[in-house]
This record gives sequence, structure tokens and C-alpha cells, in this order.
Amino acid sequence: MEETEGKSPEKKAKERSDEEHKKKKKQDKAIEELEQAVVEKEEALKEINNKYLYLQADFENFKRIKAKEKEDVLKFGNEVLIKELLPVIDNLERALDHAARNEENKGIIDGVQLTLKELLKVLQKAGVEQVEAVGTKFDPNVHEALFQEEREDMEPDIVVSELQKGYTLNGRLMRASRVSVSKKPDVQ
Repeated sequence: MEETEGKSPEKKAKERSDEEHKKKKKQDKAIEELEQAVVEKEEALKEINNKYLYLQADFENFKRIKAKEKEDVLKFGNEVLIKELLPVIDNLERALDHAARNEENKGIIDGVQLTLKELLKVLQKAGVEQVEAVGTKFDPNVHEALFQEEREDMEPDIVVSELQKGYTLNGRLMRASRVSVSKKPDVQ
């Protein structure tokens, strides 16, 4: 009769134990799945964070490049105009050299000299500088040698004369000085 009434206490305990074991297994599996999901989310977060850091670095580089470009525009924006003015300066200097050979028209000569000085001052304020040439060692970065002169009284590769002045704008070469360079005489 006991069998019909129900299960024995041992069976009931075993079934409870089995149910608890199944619940424990389900909980362990759920915890394991949650831990795996957390690991995956952490990896995704690290990847997104790395992308963010790269994007931030790219943006900082972009800002630095744009600031440099803006600075260059401010420093060299008038370069074309200044290059157009260099032949005017050359012509004024040639006119003064030619006029210095005779003393007529002293007033005009003085006026042209004053005009040239003022023009050079304005250009200097804009960052234009003349390239030093005569008496310096020949530098192919700022001098253009048109010919060589045999000179015993000078070391070789010294600029003897300047045929056309060179100019820089804020340190950047706009036009090289065209020069004559010394060389040792050929021994026969």
C-alpha cells in the first residue's frame, strides 16, 4: 500500500536532490554564459576605445596640419606679389647704378633712392630679406653660379660679384642670387 500512496522518502529526497542538481547546472550554465557575454562586451569596448583613441589622434594631427597651413598662408600668402616686385627693385637699382655715373639730375636720383629704400623697408616688414652674397662662401642653396673668375687673391668658391640679388621670404628662398665665383688660376 505504501507504493500507491506515494513515493518513499528516499526517492523524494533523491528527486529533490536531482532537481536541485539540475537547477544548479542551469544556474552554472547561465553564469558561464553571462561571464562569456561580459568578456565579449569588454573586448568590444576595448576595440571601440582603441578606435576612439585613433580617431582622436587623427583629429589632433588634422588640427595641427591645418594650423600649420594657416600659418604658412599668413607667412607666404603674399609671395606671388613679392616675386612680381623683385624685377621692379632690380630696375630701380640698375637705374641708380646708371645714374651714379653722371651727376646730372641729382634730385631725381635722390628721389629714386628714397623710393627704393622705402620699398625695401616695406618688404622687410613683410619678412623679405636679401641673401648675403659678395665675400661669402658659395652656397648652392642660395646662390646660382653663372661663371667663375680666376683669382689669386681669394680662396676658391668665394662669391666675387653679384649679378642679381637673391631674396628670402620668412626664411624660404624666393630667388637665388646670381653670382660670379672665384677659382684658383689654371697653372700651365
